[in-house]
Amino acid sequence: MRFNHFSAQPSTNGTTAGEVNSALLKQDLYEAVNGKWAETATIPGDHASTGGFMDLVDGIEKTLMRDFADLLAGKLEPANPEMAEFKKLYAMTSDAQKRETTGTAPLKPWLAKIEALQNWADLSDHLAEWYQKGLPTPVTMSVEPDMKDTSRYALFVDAPDLFLPDKTYYEPDNAAAKQLLPIFTQTATKLLELNGYSAEKAATIVEQAKAFDAQIAPHVKSSEEAADYVKMYNPRALSDVDAQVSQLDLTAAFTQVLHDTPTEVILPQPAFFDATNDILTPANFENLKSWMLVGTVFDATGVLTEEYRQVGGTYSRALSGKKEARSPEKAAFYLATGNFSQVVGDYYGRKYFGETAKADVRNMVLKMTHVYQQRLKTNDWLSAATREKAIVKLQKLTIKVGYPDQIDPLYSQFHVDTTESLFDNIQHFGELALADEFGHWGHPVDRDRWEMSANTVNAYYSPTNNEIVFPAAILQKPFYSLDQSSSANYGGIGAVIAHEISHAFDNNGAQFDEFGNLNNWWTKADLSHFQDLAQAMIKEFDGIEFAGQKVNGKLTVSENIADGGGLSCALEAAKSADDVDLRAFFINWANVWRMKATTEYMQLLLSIDVHAPAKLRANVQVKNLDDFFTTFDVQPGDAMYLAPADRVKIW
Repeated sequence: MRFNHFSAQPSTNGTTAGEVNSALLKQDLYEAVNGKWAETATIPGDHASTGGFMDLVDGIEKTLMRDFADLLAGKLEPANPEMAEFKKLYAMTSDAQKRETTGTAPLKPWLAKIEALQNWADLSDHLAEWYQKGLPTPVTMSVEPDMKDTSRYALFVDAPDLFLPDKTYYEPDNAAAKQLLPIFTQTATKLLELNGYSAEKAATIVEQAKAFDAQIAPHVKSSEEAADYVKMYNPRALSDVDAQVSQLDLTAAFTQVLHDTPTEVILPQPAFFDATNDILTPANFENLKSWMLVGTVFDATGVLTEEYRQVGGTYSRALSGKKEARSPEKAAFYLATGNFSQVVGDYYGRKYFGETAKADVRNMVLKMTHVYQQRLKTNDWLSAATREKAIVKLQKLTIKVGYPDQIDPLYSQFHVDTTESLFDNIQHFGELALADEFGHWGHPVDRDRWEMSANTVNAYYSPTNNEIVFPAAILQKPFYSLDQSSSANYGGIGAVIAHEISHAFDNNGAQFDEFGNLNNWWTKADLSHFQDLAQAMIKEFDGIEFAGQKVNGKLTVSENIADGGGLSCALEAAKSADDVDLRAFFINWANVWRMKATTEYMQLLLSIDVHAPAKLRANVQVKNLDDFFTTFDVQPGDAMYLAPADRVKIW
């Protein structure tokens, strides 16, 4: 299930009033607030961006690396059994000498399993094992809440991922693909050679893998198509899908994995399954095996030797424009914390956020929901029937702040075996996580689970849970601080909170009811008007030139609707305070979007990210608010001016 992330670009060192270029405010709000900073900001070699959320990420990284160095040294005692196991894993990820001695040997048995496959029937016989062990497969499975009945789980059966970031990269005239594909080829070839393949054999495998990947591409969704995620709900009888995929016995594999036989599955990308008998052919089996080999060697990038890690990251660095890999120390940190994410989040939340702050921010969220409810009550374009349903949905909204009350029980199963290799331990944890996911089948949906750890700098709305979640890491300056005015806080955390609330009523979220079920609760006339307003938001962003490309209004519409609703709601809250300062409100709004990034990264995001570029999120949305024009005396002829008739106002 997709979640609507905030994907903020905050800065820990906010712009003060004295640093704002007041002469620029009417021409470019973002540059007026952030231009001076951008002149001297440098992007670290192992980063694709700086200034944005990376400032907070880097701060948390520094704090936790310091703390966990004490943990390894015995100066800090593990707070619980899960933390004790994390300590053991962190010691393993940090043991470079042992990893060098072990080499690539742990991966070779897995490559041999793929090499040993003789034909499609052979793969079909092993398909359940492939799912349970997380090996690449031409048809994927996942157990997630049923979008039309979120009290129960459904089986989602999907296409695999592509080598390039998006299907649009496979178009003949795509310039980025012409640069990236040779780097992908070189990276994959070198990884195979590090596993003992000859240069000639490695080259053949990579060419066959690319041929199979290219056959998949025309039949999967682009990022723009996938952004309309209601269209991922395509129920089909399993018997019909199995008949389409004639080379594989999907029913037998799913039954073995789930210990039950589903009668129905959900196909997020039905067009792929319409084409499977043209792709999964006997003549194509060697190409499939090579595709699986390439996927497997890439998956092992972070868990073998330092050379393997450096080589394996070459392609991803080309995608993002990073100049260098993370240091071995940082790589060890992220590998360990990534596998124990909720355990680390529990530590971070309890030590650096705490129950007092948790209660304080929760009260702020409740206040913002109250403001949102009042705005719904006075909405001038919704009918009474739809307005009542919208208010019911808002009142049923679940709020999660800071960190979960308990660590996910999954992590109590994670036991590090120091006699085994790092690779084998990580593989085992992956299998436990998959078993946990597949084990949900047949049980009620667990609505207490968090999809982000507390040390994650982000926030999200889940349409199937009808919940908003604010991890502890985002609840700090410049979003929220007692040192800031209430107006600045509303321009930061207030807008974030209302942004996530607004996702309940964006073009996707609005199609789910108060229980998180896909269910149309709108009158026909109201829905038609809302779709017109959404189209206006698409038009407002579509085609804006940025980083040598253009913004895709359809791809970014849901996040833009949430930004617009969030900002207008936060503005109303700020105006209700006794110490209202709208200049501080708008300046902090621009400040939290501070970002300097590589051209490659910006262009990648324009192709695949549902969020508009940070600068445009800062500049475009304020033009829809009348108070922005009066606050800075913006007049016709100023670059930041937008005629009243063109201002998009939805929530």
